[in-house]
Amino acid sequence: METVTSKDGTVIGYWMSGPGPPLLLVHGTTADHRRWAAVSPRLERHFSVYAMDRRGRGGSTDAPDYDVMREAEDVAAVLDRIGEPAAVLAHSYGAVCALEGALLADNVRKMVLYEPPIPTGLPIYPPGVPDRMQALIDRGELEASLEVFMREVVRMPEHELEVYRTLPMWEGRIQLAPTIPRELTIDRTYRFVPARYADFGVPTLLLLGGDSPDFLRRATHAVHSALPRSTVVVMPGQQHIAMDTDPDLFVSEVLRVLLD
Repeated sequence: METVTSKDGTVIGYWMSGPGPPLLLVHGTTADHRRWAAVSPRLERHFSVYAMDRRGRGGSTDAPDYDVMREAEDVAAVLDRIGEPAAVLAHSYGAVCALEGALLADNVRKMVLYEPPIPTGLPIYPPGVPDRMQALIDRGELEASLEVFMREVVRMPEHELEVYRTLPMWEGRIQLAPTIPRELTIDRTYRFVPARYADFGVPTLLLLGGDSPDFLRRATHAVHSALPRSTVVVMPGQQHIAMDTDPDLFVSEVLRVLLD
């Protein structure tokens, strides 16, 4: 593991592997750098992969006051450490961090963003979900809190949840449940401003699951409308975790753009 210090002093850990041009991986909620385990070996055939741990998990430290813009600075800090032109692949909440971080860096050559959940006016979760999750966390019921997130926020169907439970990362996700409520408040703490991206010249692929919920569809298309050089690819039959449920499809779409 290597580390870099972000703007506010938070230490961000990242793992490097593979030859080739650099590719930064930014994971989503309830995860750390290991969430890419199903696809990273295939990415490493083509890229020098930098898989970061977002703040508050794995090899990264945290700060007492949370703000998504600090996470953008974390992404920019790793990109600055990479130095040379780099591609970025980011998932879910991590895609919001990467989207903002790309405005702070000058060496992003391409991006792939998978369903960034920017607020668009549609409810991201049923009323009271963050409070219910926090109450479960406070009682030490971390797995129950994680299940609420998967079922009611991600809206993962039961057959996908059963797959998820068998993955090695499931136990790690349980331990990361306390980081979820602060990210769910994105609808109150973050505003996506399209005008800031009017001159954003980075070619960007937006991945969308064909069966993903409406709020993720709307968010993906809102980002697409704001980015001058973006395209949307819909992955049929997928929702929010195609890298786990159909890694062949996921990798083929990523490589098709990043190797072009």
